[in-house]
Amino acid sequence: MTSFHPPLRPTPPHGFPVPQPRHITPLDVRAVMAHAPGFPLTAAQVTAQVRTALQEDEAFNDVSTLATVVSDRHVRSAVVARREGVVAGVALAVEAFRQLDASVAIRVEAEDGARVPAGARVLALTGHARGMLSAERTALNYMQHLSGIATSTSRFVQAIEGTSAKILDTRKTLPGWRALEKYAVRAGGGTNHRMDLRSGVLIKDNHLAAIGGDIGMAVSRARQLAMPGTPIQVECDTLEQVDASLAAGADWVLLDNMSLDILRAAVQRCAGRAITEASGGVTLDTVRLIAETGVDRISVGAITHSAPALDLALDFDGL
Repeated sequence: MTSFHPPLRPTPPHGFPVPQPRHITPLDVRAVMAHAPGFPLTAAQVTAQVRTALQEDEAFNDVSTLATVVSDRHVRSAVVARREGVVAGVALAVEAFRQLDASVAIRVEAEDGARVPAGARVLALTGHARGMLSAERTALNYMQHLSGIATSTSRFVQAIEGTSAKILDTRKTLPGWRALEKYAVRAGGGTNHRMDLRSGVLIKDNHLAAIGGDIGMAVSRARQLAMPGTPIQVECDTLEQVDASLAAGADWVLLDNMSLDILRAAVQRCAGRAITEASGGVTLDTVRLIAETGVDRISVGAITHSAPALDLALDFDGL
């Protein structure tokens, strides 16, 4: 069993590929999902989740819009990127607009995983003004958050371009949002670490503290309990722990908060014996230096738990 998933698609580090706009009329979210390989929700799940979000916002009882906009008013609008970034969450935004206006016409101009410059249009819409206004916040909330994660991930991926390392995420995700946030990491060119506590063994410092620090015993017990093929990983703070993990037959060593010199030494010891992963306080300023030590993976919790939202807005053209 493997617990690591590749990126959604390679994200070009420079330049902006020309998207191929698609018309979806009448709208069907499945058509959007078909262009988002690995999207983690079914069409039914998208419909249910978006409806819950719209109900939370009382979008079906939007008194401001009902009071000010006549029911037959039609408009053109566009979701526009105010800043450069990588797009994610298109299917969720499309479904939000569709639920408020089943006849809305949408042209998708940037798919999930596409890098867009500031000022680029992501979606172009034509439909009832009331529906767009009432769905606006929910649609943007989905796309801003997930595109922020994809954009942050992409920056880390670009920073280590040319090295052999890969950027991993962590389990530092919002409760209930893990599948979507990890999908956004893939959209940004990153690689998923284990999805949950069952899909891979990671023996951390507190596990070791609870059993007196015996790495050999921890690895042996994990090997007996886990499904065949499950990677066994051990968190190491010192070179002595690295040696003990290798002696115990660990498949993967997590090199936590190590200096660059110690990282290099650990990588040399693990060469051909175990996969190496650096972790702990990784930033855009340090990630390149870490990658150049030769580590195989670099995990960055910040790409999910601290990614700033991508600035997207809904602009009305009128009709």
